[in-house]
Amino acid sequence: MYTLISKHILDSFFGKLIGGGKMCRCTMHSDILGKDKNFMVYLPQDYESGTDSYPVLYLFHQAGGSCETWRETGRIKEIADEAIRSGMVKPLIIVMPDGAGEGEYNLGKNLGFFSLPGYDYEKYFHEELIPLVDSTFRTVADKTHRAVAGPSMGGEAAVAYAQKYSSFYGTAAAISGILGRPEQSRISNSDPEYGKALIANNPALFVQNASPDIVETLKTVRWYADCGDNDFFYQGNVDFFLAMRDKGIPMDFRMRGGVHSWFYWITGLTPVLVFFSASV
Repeated sequence: MYTLISKHILDSFFGKLIGGGKMCRCTMHSDILGKDKNFMVYLPQDYESGTDSYPVLYLFHQAGGSCETWRETGRIKEIADEAIRSGMVKPLIIVMPDGAGEGEYNLGKNLGFFSLPGYDYEKYFHEELIPLVDSTFRTVADKTHRAVAGPSMGGEAAVAYAQKYSSFYGTAAAISGILGRPEQSRISNSDPEYGKALIANNPALFVQNASPDIVETLKTVRWYADCGDNDFFYQGNVDFFLAMRDKGIPMDFRMRGGVHSWFYWITGLTPVLVFFSASV
């Protein structure tokens, strides 16, 4: 049985001065994984004083990151606050799960958001984490109001989740995602289990092999991808876009000048929030 162990609001003095949303660090116990797992949550301004329910975005991180990375490096609170304040984005909840590997640099055993031998992360995510979030926070708990997104490794997971679990997600977005040619991942060469998981969940290959019935299911999701023209995963992103177009599945595809970096992901996040917000 999954259990929420702790929930702590993080609010610096500077955060109090400028207002906006709040960050919450949570810890839960997962029976499926047999361990405690952390996750971060962004709550929009007025959440604590109001009664409204909100759409929810599950925002993954890159390989080598953790659930804290979007707060520490990705400026998530600042970006979300400004997007909502400007009126471009409706108030929403953002959940940042943890796909960190064990050990130094978060790159060890059980890295990523895919299920591995003896470590059924996808089952944990859909049968424990999402239900816990929906019961703990005021989310609008349906497909239309639930999205998944992420950069790099997290971008592949976001798209693959929406492909395999399309009844859960109305929107899926990747920034510099590993959307095709996953064998190009440098980390996969040193972590065979991680590499096998990337290859087994190749989003471009999934679309290329999709039956007519699966294609119709994929059309129930809104798809978004953005990749830099000098990113080492740009070819895989193009493969994914062409596969989607060949199957007649609508998607928004962007290619800006840039490389595989946090600068690209930070500047690409607001358009993802706008894209999701347009559907809710």
